[in-house]
Amino acid sequence: MNILVIGSGGREHALAWKLAQSKNADKVYAAPGNGGTALEGGKIENVPIKEMDFSALLHFAEDKKIGLTVVGPEVPLAAGIVDVFQKQGFRIFGPSKAAAQLEASKIFCKEILRKGNIPTAIHRTFSDGYDAANYLKQGEYIPSVVKADGLAAGKGVFVCRTREEALDAVRIITEEKEFGDAGDRLLIEEMLDGEEASVLAITDGSTILTLQPAQDHKAAFDGDKGPNTGGMGAYCPAPVVDTKTLHWIEERVLVPTVHALNQNGTPFKGVLYAGLMITRQGPKVLEYNVRFGDPECQPLMMRLKTDLVDICNAAIDGQLSKIGSLEWDDRTAVCVVMAGEGYPGKYAKGFPIQGLEEAAEVPKTKVFHAGTLLDVNGRILTSGGRVLGVTGLGETVSEAKTAAYSAVKHIRWNGSWYRKDISDKALR
Repeated sequence: MNILVIGSGGREHALAWKLAQSKNADKVYAAPGNGGTALEGGKIENVPIKEMDFSALLHFAEDKKIGLTVVGPEVPLAAGIVDVFQKQGFRIFGPSKAAAQLEASKIFCKEILRKGNIPTAIHRTFSDGYDAANYLKQGEYIPSVVKADGLAAGKGVFVCRTREEALDAVRIITEEKEFGDAGDRLLIEEMLDGEEASVLAITDGSTILTLQPAQDHKAAFDGDKGPNTGGMGAYCPAPVVDTKTLHWIEERVLVPTVHALNQNGTPFKGVLYAGLMITRQGPKVLEYNVRFGDPECQPLMMRLKTDLVDICNAAIDGQLSKIGSLEWDDRTAVCVVMAGEGYPGKYAKGFPIQGLEEAAEVPKTKVFHAGTLLDVNGRILTSGGRVLGVTGLGETVSEAKTAAYSAVKHIRWNGSWYRKDISDKALR
């Protein structure tokens, strides 16, 4: 069949790469794709259609007889692309607009967690910056976490050690409107202590297939310092979530979430991504995403051996129970994100990237492109803040880290930078 992958990031490069390996894939179109998908060749081809141009995407799906569409980013999911495609009779993997509120609204997410009696941080919601500021001046939750309610590309969360930092976060969200309408409502919640982990699952609304746990690195700089980003690296599996803990998360987090969504009248099909804090009292949900994480997707796809096309089709048809246990490469995968100078703030783009061919020769690695484009002269240029996700495999975490950073050392452009401690928590 012909397959359409919607999106342009590192996650979408990894998904297109994995889907193209399926025996059922004839052609994989990436819309709009990036420089990396353009270089793949073979079954993979870029299509110059933006992810939010639903009409053009539908016309393309009809013209190319697309048998499966896989949506990468959260924004088109929150805007209802699944509903639009299904209405026209196309098979598409992902949640409906109503179910995608689980990520599109942090307040909706908290309501589902409450209905399912799922452990999470104590919190308050506000629709007015004045009330939020007054609460902080009088409240007990310092340090605290201040969150814009809506989608903010992973940047609408402020971890505040002092009352002044929290008040500043409220001002940025409600007065400066840095995140636009996403900041019309906000949450203030207690800060949880522990180690973060990402547990993703694929569900058809009944059966849940849990993927192996991963760990993202949200902070910009080494030692988890600096502002939050969309993710500076990830590794899988994450030893902070052992087998016993994973079973607990399945029983106390994932299953109740799917049930609560069903009871809410918003049944969920697609990728259910639980962002967790592993505290002394046990795992607690920080947030939910409704798609593969970026960069968690890259190490997950490096290790997944079960046919991804079969998984997506089974989820669409409500037949996930027939897939059985997922098969994984026993090795560890580590992904190191290379970013442009200034990210996660303002950054320049258009710089030629050097060393990609040399990096491609490093054994047991794959360079996934995130913010790149292929220009008319055949050069790969930077086009985003997070530019590459260099991913390595190894028999141990240390070997996987060495492989990834060995490839990273070959790559350079004006202003490139990266964290140097990805996966060190696992080594500890």
